[in-house]
Parts: sequence; structure tokens; C-alpha cells
Amino acid sequence: MLIHLNTQADLEEAIHALVKQDPRLKPIFEIASMPALRRREPGYAGLAAIICGQQLSTASAAAIWTRVSAAFNPFHHDTLRKARADRLGRLGLSAAKIKTLKNLARELAAERLNLDVLANEDADAAHNTLTALHGIGPWTADIYLLFCLGHGDAWPAGDLAVQEAVKIGLGLKTRPTAKQMAPLAEPWRPMRGAAAHLWWAYYRALKKREGVIGGQEKPNAVLNKISVAKRSSGKAKITTGLVPMLRWTLPQKYSKAADRMT
Repeated sequence: MLIHLNTQADLEEAIHALVKQDPRLKPIFEIASMPALRRREPGYAGLAAIICGQQLSTASAAAIWTRVSAAFNPFHHDTLRKARADRLGRLGLSAAKIKTLKNLARELAAERLNLDVLANEDADAAHNTLTALHGIGPWTADIYLLFCLGHGDAWPAGDLAVQEAVKIGLGLKTRPTAKQMAPLAEPWRPMRGAAAHLWWAYYRALKKREGVIGGQEKPNAVLNKISVAKRSSGKAKITTGLVPMLRWTLPQKYSKAADRMT
């Protein structure tokens, strides 16, 4: 059975079903409360935003995506495919990210890849389709499936906030690795994506900080806040409230680690 998390009602129904399905989640839900649904733009633009923000500080990610999305408006894979690499580089993209974005654009243009249909495929098969592409790591694939496509069974096994929450919530001695997270999540199929939302909410309740970005704020608005912080303190102090929507998860060191995991 394939479940989609397209609305808050979808998520709430899935969370209640999960708590009934696995009694261990009842105390987790009591602490976390009902999480809010996280959704972002699907298609090439959504995946490109995640790619642009990989392994960067929150401020750098926001600034680069603001420049890139403004330079190519509307943002379409054919436009990026034809764009000169030096122009993309001047916008702040690294050579590796340019290669990834252009390769992805070529796959879409040749119709060898259809990002939209992944929402209706088995989560593991969709994950493998994405990670087979140059520059797309496991964490990026899972975040795209969950946040951009609303795939109800996408499981971000490499996300350190989810790992830490699972460790605490299930009483594990050590934080599970990405490989260890796979069997741990088996009882939550076919709603592992909803389980991820619940574990992020649990992490937030315990740590008093977001493990995943919760708003729908535009990058420009975030950059304005960062500018205000600079003027008032003499330097940019990036807090959870100022983190741009591009980053999806914890600060730089966590997003760097996530896509190295298999």
C-alpha cells in the first residue's frame, strides 16, 4: 500500500495509525505532539534547491539559491542544461554542483528520468533511482522524496537528528548508523515518512531546537533577517529561527555527514 503525505490530515491519519501499529511510539507521540507537515516544491527546482545547499553554511546556501533561482526564472531544466558553466560558477555554484545539475537536466530532457513518477513508486526503488544519478546521495534522495513528493514511506536513514531521536526514544546505547536504521524502521512501513516527521518532532521537543526546518519562509526574507542580525551584533549569528528553508535539516556538519552515509 502506497501512502502520500500531501496534507496535514494525511500526516495526522498516518501518525495515529503508526501509534496503534507500534505501541513503542505512544510515549514518543505524547512528548512530541502532532508534527506539522513539511512540503516543498517538487520537480527539478525542488531537487536543485537541495543540491545547491549541500555542504554549505545556512547563509551561503540561501544566498546562492537566491541568486540561481533569480537568474533563471522560471527555473527549468532546459534552461540550466543550456547555461554556460562559467555563468553558473559566478552565481556561486561549485564545479561539482554544476556537473550534478547539468547531468540531472540532461536526464530529464532526454526523458530518461521523470521525478514526478517517483512519488508513486516503492520508496526503496525511488531512492535507488535517485542515488544512481551523479551527485545525488542517500540523504538528498530521501529528503526529496519526503518533502518534495510527499512519499509516505521515504525514510531518511542518514539524518542525524532522526538517528539521535531514535536512539533516545527506543533506549539504544549508541546512535544507530544509516544501515542500522533500516531494520529499525521496518515496523513502520509503509509509513516511514510519517515516522520521520514524528521523530523530528520528538527531537525538537527533547533538544529544544529543530532537527528539520519547519516553515515555508522565502530565502530573501531569511537573508534580510541575517542582515539585521549582522547590523545589531557586528557579525552574523545564525540561529534556528534564521535558518533558510533550503537546508532541510541540522547545521553544516550534519548535512555534510548525511550524504556520506550509505
